[in-house]
Amino acid sequence: MQKLSSRAPRLRPSATKRYTASALAGAAVGGALLFGVLSSAVFARASISADTFRQLDLFGEVFEQVHENYVTDPEDGELIKGAINGMLNTLDPHSSYMTADDFQTMQEQTRGTFAGLGIQIVMDNEGDDKGYVKIVAPIEDTPADRAGILTNDLIVEIDGEAVLGMTIDEAISKLKGEKGTKVDIKILRDRDAEPFELTIVRDIVTVQAVRWRAENDFAYVRIATFSEQADAGVKKALKKLSKEIPGGPKGLILDLRSNPGGLLDQAVAVSDIFLEGGEIVSTRGRRPRDTLREMGTPGDKLNGKPIIVLINGGSASASEIVAGALQDRNRALLLGTKSFGKGSVQTVIPLQNGLQGALRLTTARYYTPSGRSIQALGIDPDIAMPVIYPGQDEDIKRRAERDLPGALDVNEEEEEVVEADAAADEADDDAAPAVEPIECPFEEDGETVRDCQLERAVEILTDATAYRQLLADAGVARQ
Repeated sequence: MQKLSSRAPRLRPSATKRYTASALAGAAVGGALLFGVLSSAVFARASISADTFRQLDLFGEVFEQVHENYVTDPEDGELIKGAINGMLNTLDPHSSYMTADDFQTMQEQTRGTFAGLGIQIVMDNEGDDKGYVKIVAPIEDTPADRAGILTNDLIVEIDGEAVLGMTIDEAISKLKGEKGTKVDIKILRDRDAEPFELTIVRDIVTVQAVRWRAENDFAYVRIATFSEQADAGVKKALKKLSKEIPGGPKGLILDLRSNPGGLLDQAVAVSDIFLEGGEIVSTRGRRPRDTLREMGTPGDKLNGKPIIVLINGGSASASEIVAGALQDRNRALLLGTKSFGKGSVQTVIPLQNGLQGALRLTTARYYTPSGRSIQALGIDPDIAMPVIYPGQDEDIKRRAERDLPGALDVNEEEEEVVEADAAADEADDDAAPAVEPIECPFEEDGETVRDCQLERAVEILTDATAYRQLLADAGVARQ
């Protein structure tokens, strides 16, 4: 059982549930799913120094002065909430305070169903887009997706009110609402053009965690998010496809592209489907005794058939756990581009049994079976394949974990890698990339964009000898 500190009280097993945080904020409208729900966490006073209590007395004095002497009568609850947010903002991008409504929404999203627009969002603290609601991605087949909202769109106005000056929680509260209600928003897509207006009708958003189909003689399984439905969805997909494909699938393409994360137990369970027991992931906190290893069970459901995992810069957290486990165990080839690099663990602590919301606190890092921390580093694919889609002049670089303001520091060795990567990125914009991006054109209909990465995966799987050689070479390269 994971504990917040050595002095935290023991918790009932039935009250504890563990999550892995997605890479980005915005739980109320389709973002973060986390890990480590605890029923309560009260630090013993003995764990806090006398000097810290003197600092707390200072806070109390400041609060009293503001309460008594500010130019207008302040709302004490808002002062306390602001102080909590300020404290957590000094930690890292994934530690935050959730209101009771946000906490309820997060629990709904864990189940895969909630009311809203169906978007994953973030609000930058610096840069040209600072202070606006930025779209990370619309969730498939939701009101936002059907309205044509795209990644990197900015919401600059909600129901006639400018977003600039709002907190992300305030923006979320204005965007969410009951099924059937409308919200008017202004979207800025081209930063040099004027924003355009959209009216979107809110609906019940049901995130289908797993989709599947046959690709020639192979199974194609896409996991959009690691909600409670993921493990069962993958098993259902393999069962259906074993009947649909004559003789059963000869291999699997597991698509984790742009999957921001989800439940830890689901990431472990999905990995376990394809592994013969052994370690899948470990988490490590401040103290060595806090190390926790998640182990698989014997029985590879694919009986060793070849696997290719598709990843990109939007593959984060739980997605990286699965990709890292299958890569470290030399069970699959990874194809695509480097993953996001979200390698920290959050614990969600209900406050006053959830009546006052919850605290989302980073408490540990997670590691792949070989002991790799991917925090700020990401996972490199075995087969690098950047792509350029119609309308793009160059391969668009996604923002990664290391680019987030206040991202967790890495150790000295990892810091050297991060700094070297950053220096290489900034060295020469005209320099040729290590792997030239592939231009992915439209299909014959002129509307549907070809999935060149998927096509390449099918091509590799079709040649069993080539797959085995690539897998062996990848294993040697990682040693």
